[in-house]
Parts: sequence; C-alpha cells; structure tokens
Amino acid sequence: MTYFEELREITKTIPTSIIDFSIPRDRTSPPTQASSNFITNKEQGDWAEDLIFRAINETSENYVAVRYGKSDDLIAGDSGFDKFYKDFQDELDTIGKRPDLLVFKKTDFDAKLGFDISNLEHSSITDYVKKSIAGLEIRSSAFLIDKYEKEMQDRTAYHLKEALAVKDKILAEYLDILKDDKKKYFIDILNSINEETINAINFRRPSWKATDRLQQLSLLFKDLKDNITIVQKRDYLSITPKIEDVKVVYKWAETFSVPHYYFQVFFDKSYGISFKNILTLLTEPDKEGTYYEISQDIKNQNKTTVKINTRNTNQVAYKVLEPEHKSVRREMGRGRLLFYVSFEKGTAYLDIDSLKELLNIKDF
Repeated sequence: MTYFEELREITKTIPTSIIDFSIPRDRTSPPTQASSNFITNKEQGDWAEDLIFRAINETSENYVAVRYGKSDDLIAGDSGFDKFYKDFQDELDTIGKRPDLLVFKKTDFDAKLGFDISNLEHSSITDYVKKSIAGLEIRSSAFLIDKYEKEMQDRTAYHLKEALAVKDKILAEYLDILKDDKKKYFIDILNSINEETINAINFRRPSWKATDRLQQLSLLFKDLKDNITIVQKRDYLSITPKIEDVKVVYKWAETFSVPHYYFQVFFDKSYGISFKNILTLLTEPDKEGTYYEISQDIKNQNKTTVKINTRNTNQVAYKVLEPEHKSVRREMGRGRLLFYVSFEKGTAYLDIDSLKELLNIKDF
C-alpha cells in the first residue's frame, strides 16, 4: 500500500462533520488589505522556515532541505497580488498545497536546480519532487514553550488544590444545609470531585440568599466553580493545522505520494507531527480534549483549527536561539504606511534521534 493509499483509508473513517473529503474545497477570495500584524506574522513564519532550512542543511550528512512552498513577497494591496493569488488558488486545485520545504537524500539532490525551487512551474519538477523523502510545513508560534508549560502547570496545580480545599470546607461546615431534600444532590456532586474527575465536573452553582449562611455557601460554590473552570482550561501549546488546509495537503499527497509533516517552531524549541498521525487523531474522538481539540480563535483568523497537544508529538529541536528583530517601514499605495517586525538569524539545535523517528529514517 502506498503512502497516499494509507491516507485514503484513514480519511474514510473521519467524520464528515469535521471534514467531508467528497466535497470539493471552497476557493477563497483574495484579501483586500494587509495589516501590520499580518505582515509580522508572515515574517515570523518566514523566519521559522529559514531556521529549519538552515538547521537541516548545516547538520545533516545525508539529507538536504530545499525551499519549495510559494514564497512571493507580494501582499494584499500590492500591484500584481490578485493575479498571484488566483494562480496560487489554481495550483491548489491542480497539485494541492506545496509544503514549505522538501527533504531529499543528498544522492537525489539536483545541484542545477539548487536550494530554492519555490518559483519553478510545478509541471517542470514533478518527477524531482517525487524523489523527496518528506515535505515539511513549517508553522510558527510566538511563545517560549518551556515558560508557558511551567506557568500553566503551576496554575492548574494551584487551582486544583484550591478547588479541593473549598469542596472539603463545604462538606465540613455546611453539610446540615445540604441534607435538605432539595439540596442534597450537591452532596453527591461534591463527593465526586477529585483529581481524576475534576475535568469532567459540571454543575449549575446555586445562588441562595435567604440567610447569611446560605449566602456564604453560595459564595463558596462560586469559588469552587471558578477554580474548576480554570483547571479545565487547555494548558498546552499546540501544532495547529487549519481544517481548510487538510484537503489541499491531502491533494498534494495524492499528487506526489511523499510523506508530509507539520513542524511548529516556538522561540525556544520546535515540535513535529506527521500528517498521517493528524488524520488518525481525527478518527479517535476519545482523544479529543487531551491529545487535541478543534476550535476557532482570532489568532487563526477565526478559521477552524486542530490544536494538537505538543506533549504527544516529536521534539524536532531541543533548543532554539531567538532571532534578531527590527522594525520595518513599508509604503503602500496612496501613501499608506505599514510598520512591522522582521526576524533574522537564530539557531535551531535539532533533536536528531527524535527527528529520525518522526521522519522514519535510519540515518541523518
């Protein structure tokens, strides 16, 4: 069974409510205007791609990274952007979405084409692309993952302890009130709260006011609920493929049958997961909430995104040195000015064993 045939079998069991592969993707309309925030995010993504590109080529004895994904500097509002966007949409429908980087064995690397084939017509490099051993989609995140993890774990531990303490206080000091027939179901709820069950606890907090003790008890239930809510919040950083991209990545895999991977670059580490594993997760609803969640948020332009817990992925770089950065002025049409941040340099130290396991290769 080929790589693509394996993917096709997996997609047959993905609920159509998440992705319906029988329906053609919707072509998107070009944005009309770029913002400073958009360009800064693009610059950060370009830096992350360059970071992994350099790390592979400076470290590997047997493999070469080649720039492959579309990397035109045009943005909405520039002359020629509409044509660029239309051509990009046409290519998505024809071959799918090019990953940012391709990885070739050095013996298959074509020195005449060089380290950047991003602007070559896809039809001219089809056979060459099929020789690659991996396509890498590089995404970036503006976090230091080690600090985030520590703060979130401390937060969860603190509010878990607070929640259990409030629960004990209620049972110790207000049990006489809760034994009332109309209130005693709260005793069962309270007794069910522990470290293992707290993430599944949900109840409507009371708002009793008839006596001072009832008011105090209501405030304790509010305190309990607030602490439980914080414990139940997502406390991990993620690799974030967009649902709308899944179809065009699948199309690329169909065209070239080359294994595809998502890398997420933070400012201190990097993690990766295979596209095959992403599709597999979407067939395992019992892992939703711990391994991944599906949501929309402003950071991803309100697009539906799969947030995959990095704790269940491969560490690609055990250390990343932060880039240098500077403010840039860009003049648009009609004298409109945009100021954004650009990034350069920085170093990624690859976790070779973990990377080999992820890419399913013996050497590096």
